[in-house]
Formats: sequence, structure tokens, C-alpha cells
Amino acid sequence: MNRQLRIIVSGGGTGGHIFPAISIANAIKEQHPDADILFVGAEGRMEMQRVPAAGYRIIGLPVAGFDRQHLWKNVGVLIKLVKSQWKARKIIRDFRPHAAVGVGGYASGPTLKMAQGMGIPTLLQEQNSYAGVTNKLLAKKACKICVAYEGMERFFAADRIILTGNPVRQGLTRPTLGHDEAVRSFGLDPQKKTILIVGGSLGARTINNCVLQGLDKIKESGVQFIWQTGKFYFEEAKAKVAEAGRLPMLHTTDFISDMSAAYSAADLVISRAGAGSISEFCLLQKPVILVPSPNVAEDHQTKNALALVDKEAALYVKDAEAGDRLLDLAIATVKQPDTLNRLSNHIARLAFKDSANVIAREVCQLAEQYANEHGC
Repeated sequence: MNRQLRIIVSGGGTGGHIFPAISIANAIKEQHPDADILFVGAEGRMEMQRVPAAGYRIIGLPVAGFDRQHLWKNVGVLIKLVKSQWKARKIIRDFRPHAAVGVGGYASGPTLKMAQGMGIPTLLQEQNSYAGVTNKLLAKKACKICVAYEGMERFFAADRIILTGNPVRQGLTRPTLGHDEAVRSFGLDPQKKTILIVGGSLGARTINNCVLQGLDKIKESGVQFIWQTGKFYFEEAKAKVAEAGRLPMLHTTDFISDMSAAYSAADLVISRAGAGSISEFCLLQKPVILVPSPNVAEDHQTKNALALVDKEAALYVKDAEAGDRLLDLAIATVKQPDTLNRLSNHIARLAFKDSANVIAREVCQLAEQYANEHGC
């Protein structure tokens, strides 16, 4: 008997969590077109816009992250957590899911905890090479744990781990523009080497400051740049670029909607070391300089970066050293074809080509088993 599967997908906060979540949902819909998918996110976070734009329903929880530097501020956070758990319980009771997926981010903790407490099978997607506290706690009752790095047995039960890689945005693997056309779409010259600078969907202050402090260097480099500042930094960046005079080799934007074109245009990428971004670089074979954010839990971005550096698949600059080293290294590297080819070949070996579909199959199996056992 075929049933309509009902599946909750929870998490978000940044594009690194949201885009893989949407990719998993899209893959579920490809495998089961009649599946009913409900997202659960955090109120006020970017998933509340991005998920509906992708065609899915979402409900927000009043959850917030812990302040690790000012512990006294966490009284309000704890109250929000309790409220979020009660709201998550009501969502699960009303929606009656057959399975729940946690992709990381504030909302996944209370949602997956409540689902597990109510007997709903859960699947975790751990994106990083170093597991976060929430996933380590949730893993104790999770049915499946999909990971992107080897050696995750040090965090999770080996018999529940599936090495899947991280899902990427489906459109990235089907580019509509070739290199020259993609470069022209940003108003740049296809004959010049192009460096793509991204700090994640919200931007990265250190990377942005490197650009602003190096505008003269950029002018004289003979190289051109596509620079995604993030929405929080865009107005400041735009004003300072205008003050610097004419910079035809620098395309500045707050957000790149067509990342496929940006990757097609780029000969080299400068980026933070979020797990989702790294998965994209591997799949697209992009040479990259990683500048891990020091402001993340368990310093997991540095661990992500070093996992690539150990395989000679990426270059690495510490956040504290970026002001002195980053632009010089990038400009020198993009002019070295042998270095670019070596990085591209090595990072390609780390790619997982079908992550979203593999994870979707695991989710659907859990949901079908639950539905059959409970007759619902």
C-alpha cells in the first residue's frame, strides 16, 4: 500500500545549513513526488525567507543560540529553548511525520529531541569533520547519521554512520554558462584571471577588510575579482570602493543569486571553510584558499580546512594572518597554472557526487518503515 510520506526537515541559520536541507527535500520530492515536507526553522533567521522561496512550508521556533562569552545572558535563551520544545511538540503532534531530518542550526535541536521523544525515527546530517555538541547528543537516539568525512566513529556509533558527503545546490552541477560568458555576466574580461571572494551567505568581516585594505593592490594586480560582501557589510564596502575611484576589475555585490555562474567564472576562490561550501568546491573541482572563521563552535571550520590541506587539496590562511597574507597569496596563486591544476585535481578526489539522493533514500526508508509499522 502506497502512502503519502510526511517528513520534517529542521535546521538552518546560514546558507551552509539551508541549501543542503533544500537539496535533500528536492531529492525526496524526486523520489516521492507526493511526499509532504514541512520545514522547521528559527524565527528571524534566513531560512524563513529562503525555504518558502524554494517552494516549501516552514514554521519558525523562538530558539536562539547560546552566548558562550556572556553566560548570564543565557537565561533568556533557556526560556526560548523550553518554548521551542513545546512548540516543536505541537508541530509534530499536528503534522504527524513519518520521519524527521536534522541538518544543524538552532532549530534542529528542539525539533529532533521532541521527535525522538515521541518515537519518530530521525536522521542527522553532520556536515563537519568535527561533530557539534547538539548532534552528539541527538545521535544517541538517531536511527541514521549521514556524514561527510571519514573517521566520524570517534563521535557516533559506527553502525549508524553512512558516509554520504554533503548535499549541494542542485543547480550548481548543471551550469548554464561557460567560463567566458559567465565572466562577462559580471561585467569582467574573460581574458583575465578571476578570483571569487565569498564569506558565506552572511559575509565575513576579516575577508572583507582584506579587500578594503588592499584596493590599491587589487588595482595593480592585473587580476579581476568577484566579491560577495554579504548584506551586513555591503553599504560600507560600496562606499569605500566608490571613494577609491574607478575599479573596473572589481565586481562588488551583497549576494550572488547565480552561484553557478560565479563558480564558472572563477579561476580561484577565497572562502570561509564551512562544510557546505567545501563540498561545492570538491564537486566543482575549484582551487580554493580557505580562511576558517574563528567564531564557530569547536573551531570546526579550521578542522574542515585542515582535512583538505592534509591532502594538498586547498590552501589555508589563518584568520589572524589574513590581513598580511591573503591577497598577496591569492594574486600570486591565480597566476600559477600548475598550482591551480594541482589543487583542482586533488580537491576533485574528495567529491561525493550523489549526496542528496543517497540521504533522501535513507530518509524515505525510515519513513516507509515507520508508516508500515504504525499503519499511518
